[in-house]
Amino acid sequence: MSTPREPSLLQALTPLVFLAVLLAGAVYVYGSDASYGANQVSLMLAAGVAALVGLRNGQRWQEIQDSLVHGISLAIVPIFILLAVGALIGTWILSGTVPTLIVYGLKLLHPSIFYPAACLICAIVALAIGSSWTVAGTLGVALIGVAQGLDMSPAITAGAVISGAYFGDKMSPLSDTTNIAPAAAGSELFAHIRHMTWTTVPSIVIALVLFTVVGLGASRGEGGGGLDDLPTVLAGQFNLGPHLLVPLVVVFVLAVRRFPAYPTILIGALLGGVFAVAFQPDRVVALADKEALSRPLAMLAGVWSALADGYKAGTGNAAADELLSRGGMSSMLNTIWLIICAMGFGAVMEKTGLLERMIRSVLKAARTTGSLIAATLATAVGANAIAADQYMSIVLTGRLYRPEYARRGLAPVNLSRALEDAGTITSPLIPWNTCGAYMAVTLGVATLDYLPYAFFNLVSPFVSAILAYAGFKILRVTPHAEAAVSATDHSTPASPQP
Repeated sequence: MSTPREPSLLQALTPLVFLAVLLAGAVYVYGSDASYGANQVSLMLAAGVAALVGLRNGQRWQEIQDSLVHGISLAIVPIFILLAVGALIGTWILSGTVPTLIVYGLKLLHPSIFYPAACLICAIVALAIGSSWTVAGTLGVALIGVAQGLDMSPAITAGAVISGAYFGDKMSPLSDTTNIAPAAAGSELFAHIRHMTWTTVPSIVIALVLFTVVGLGASRGEGGGGLDDLPTVLAGQFNLGPHLLVPLVVVFVLAVRRFPAYPTILIGALLGGVFAVAFQPDRVVALADKEALSRPLAMLAGVWSALADGYKAGTGNAAADELLSRGGMSSMLNTIWLIICAMGFGAVMEKTGLLERMIRSVLKAARTTGSLIAATLATAVGANAIAADQYMSIVLTGRLYRPEYARRGLAPVNLSRALEDAGTITSPLIPWNTCGAYMAVTLGVATLDYLPYAFFNLVSPFVSAILAYAGFKILRVTPHAEAAVSATDHSTPASPQP
């Protein structure tokens, strides 16, 4: 059997250029609705172009097809998490958990401190539980509701939620990405976390300053967008109280104890259904809309509906109804469609060798340490766009660059930090990435709308690149033991890291 030919750089770039043109056209024609079909078609067509290049170079179709199956299989767990989050949002609104969080948030958070406070709250919780997705699907949903109640920007709020959630996720030893990055680079977990503080702490400080500046002029809007009386509306619809926060506490406890994400969120969703039956029986029966059923069966049907199709509000207040009518597994199906198409495109690009061909061209141009780290950052961002998944971005970039870092005598923590600074952090900024799609559908704000306000995610790669070019805290392997790492800049003696 003949070996497939090596792709040329032009061949490697062809599917990307084709995809970029299609995506730009989709945004031009459909605007914020591009992710509801147009982007999926674009990704599938671009995958077809990549497959044709592979076939031309001698790749067998069966191999390409198998890569599609493998690539999409990597998204199965995120897909089930998405479905569980949709169910959780539906039952937590029905149970009064989300309405209670919104009412308390409206009482506690003043508009002038709302954005930095939202960022800081999400950062602390994500640091404790190690999951940006869980924070966004619970606290994030409530904070978006609080923002609308205060007549503040949902887009800026989403940026604050994502900034805080990804800071905590990145710095938490409980986070999967924080464990994957050092594994891909060959560094040690806590050395990796310590090394990240040099780029991550300045980035979150800059983000908090920006959110504070943005929030200084914020005040409760006149008219409130129809939500001035939101606490009264919610109190009239739900039996509110602190006991309704128990499902939230249970989810956070399970997450802290490193219980897997999917069963944790599913347990939270089911517990929300139990609390809905116990404390909001009239809401549950009304949601069922099954007059022929007995009351117990109607309650079962109501919870079932919330799990499947979310909560449908009928408060008489149009703005409140729009805020509360959310959730359900069905609300995630379009996002799942996008993820499947994106993962398929990334899998074909990797299998046909097109992605690796582009990386080799980048390495030839990266002559200095600063340019090598900058190339790593750019590659991780590009892999997020091409492979459409932060895990693939981290693992693929780490695998491709690890030998070059070793050849140049650079400690593995430099690579693992760069993987997180760009691979983890920029994933929610790409609409078809699993993280970008998840955040958009969970928070109800389009990716391109919150992108300009995800300050931490935008700043972090630049801070990392600036420090790399400055030669600050670039650690090198000691000459006597390749596994040991000196804690120093290029030019200073070894010293311990904090």
